[in-house]
Amino acid sequence: MGKPTIIVMEGDQTGQELLEEALRVLSPDVTGYEIEIRKFDLSLENRRRTQNAVVHEAAEAMRDTGLGLKAATITPEEKGDVGSPNAILRKEINGTVIVRTGRRIPGIAPPVGVYSPISVIRMAVDDAYGAKEWREQLENGDEVAYRTEKISRSVCRGVAKYAFQHARRMHAKVFGGPKYTVSPVYEGMLKEEMDAAAKEYPDVRYEPQLIDATYALLLARAGEALVIPALNRDGDCLSDLVLQMFGTIAGSESLLLSLDESFQPKVVMAEAPHGTAPNLFRKNMANPMAMILAGAALLNYIQDKDAHTVSRAIYEATLESIVDGIRTADLGGHATTTEFTDEVIRRVRTKLEVWSTFGDAV
Repeated sequence: MGKPTIIVMEGDQTGQELLEEALRVLSPDVTGYEIEIRKFDLSLENRRRTQNAVVHEAAEAMRDTGLGLKAATITPEEKGDVGSPNAILRKEINGTVIVRTGRRIPGIAPPVGVYSPISVIRMAVDDAYGAKEWREQLENGDEVAYRTEKISRSVCRGVAKYAFQHARRMHAKVFGGPKYTVSPVYEGMLKEEMDAAAKEYPDVRYEPQLIDATYALLLARAGEALVIPALNRDGDCLSDLVLQMFGTIAGSESLLLSLDESFQPKVVMAEAPHGTAPNLFRKNMANPMAMILAGAALLNYIQDKDAHTVSRAIYEATLESIVDGIRTADLGGHATTTEFTDEVIRRVRTKLEVWSTFGDAV
């Protein structure tokens, strides 16, 4: 088997700084696992210079290798500018679902009493994003705004089926859903696919709820492992809430998945769920945890036991560092970005060295 190739998409400001920390952890000098890195500069400056051609090139490369690691990038607000690279990447790789999992960070008291993981399985395309919008002036002086939105059954099916597959692996309950009572034609399409998937996976617990009830009941269900299928806009809001419930939005990776005919991952792009944090740029203060875990998550999608071993080592080393008090400011600590990464690297090396003495017994 040849070396797996990861398409690395460079970004802006703190996003780029944290990407570099994650790449330090993934270095073969640390893990002993050989990977090939191909870099594409997705900084705002280069996207403007190439008129987004570099984004399309990165997407094509990801389709070839199946693996991508992306830094946070700036999305300019001006109409007619280069826009969001994420929208292009999702379309070009036929991304179907975005998976974000809030999990307990050992040693950190979350704002609410959650301790079981909660995954949000969000549709990656359509819905409120990319919708056509316009306004009209009425004769009475009022103004009306319109927006056209669409979702497809194929994407709804992908979200629903992957949610049940993910819940089966997590031993979790599929929970929540869209506002299908108010919008039976539009939002009801996702609910129909959730109900169909529930029949296909009878061993997975299923408790559908309206989206507003989902928000309200999250705290009451905080002791259960949950998987929540969601529309694009709902999932965007819900995933930020869920991650913050566990203490920080920088506590987990975000995965964009393109699914094959069996609804299994075909292309995986991993990133941090947060933005470029311009207020932390060049201060060596930002938490690299989510970006480090994004790299670790990517290794789990390589069909190689050694890659899975390294992934586990990175996950454990990251969480153990926090338990032992090596924490950045957002988690109440004083460690710098590089100090945290240095500690993760030290622990990864130690784990892999110790595990090697046990062979396949680990």
